[in-house]
Amino acid sequence: MPKGTGSTLMADPIARTSYRASTSLVEILDRVLDKGLIVAGDIKVSLADVELLTIRIRLMICSIDKAEQIGLDWWKYDPNLAVGRHEAMLKENATLKEQVRTLEQRMLALAPPKKSTARAKPRPRAAGKRGR
Repeated sequence: MPKGTGSTLMADPIARTSYRASTSLVEILDRVLDKGLIVAGDIKVSLADVELLTIRIRLMICSIDKAEQIGLDWWKYDPNLAVGRHEAMLKENATLKEQVRTLEQRMLALAPPKKSTARAKPRPRAAGKRGR
């Protein structure tokens, strides 16, 4: 049989090994996404028993379906990730600004007019006195 055909490829031990490895990698990835994986750890940097820095790492890897099952859906409301939500927030923001403008105009119309206070003209200074 010529090299490169299906039966020769499967007879090749290197090809069989890489096929098994890729299948098991897919199975592992499928299992991790289905069940979920949590990695947690703390990194502390201290000098002479004085803690200078603490980094807390919490990593969860799972599918979107699994995340929604356990109540995680923050990406739906993140304006950087949810394009439709971002546009809705911009529209709502514009509506609220217009409502504030309308309310301010109505308040100004209801407010009594301000009394104008005329400023007294400054008196001319006497020639012999210096002002400080």
